[in-house]
Amino acid sequence: MIALIQRVNFAEVAVDDRLAGRIGRGILAFIGVQALDTEACGSRLLERVLGYRVFPDDEGRMNRSLADTGGGLLLVPQFTLAADTRKGARAGFSTAAAPEVAQVLFARFVAEARQRHPEVATGEFGAHMRVALENDGPVTFWLEAHVD
Repeated sequence: MIALIQRVNFAEVAVDDRLAGRIGRGILAFIGVQALDTEACGSRLLERVLGYRVFPDDEGRMNRSLADTGGGLLLVPQFTLAADTRKGARAGFSTAAAPEVAQVLFARFVAEARQRHPEVATGEFGAHMRVALENDGPVTFWLEAHVD
């Protein structure tokens, strides 16, 4: 599984004219599910998202994680992260999980996140979403988790 994480001062996601999720200071994580991903991949990725040190300590170094700060976590499903972009001028999606598989794995990822973290908001799988954010830094990281 893939997470593109951004340290944000705020982020929100809307579907149609409805606000689906909003957080203040925290992490916006776009989540992509690849064809060979499993629940174990999702658990490992969540561990990385919650534990990745992106927030400053008292000396200004990125030594604190979302788990340390207790900030918000906004999870947005984004199948395009799993695209094959190695050649050509258009992405291929044979490397992405089938939608019915990805939806189940994303839902399990969200459920586990809600068990492990106090503030979790989400976008909606399969919906056309509008995401607004203020990236702090900017600080953006690409995280992957595979279980062999």
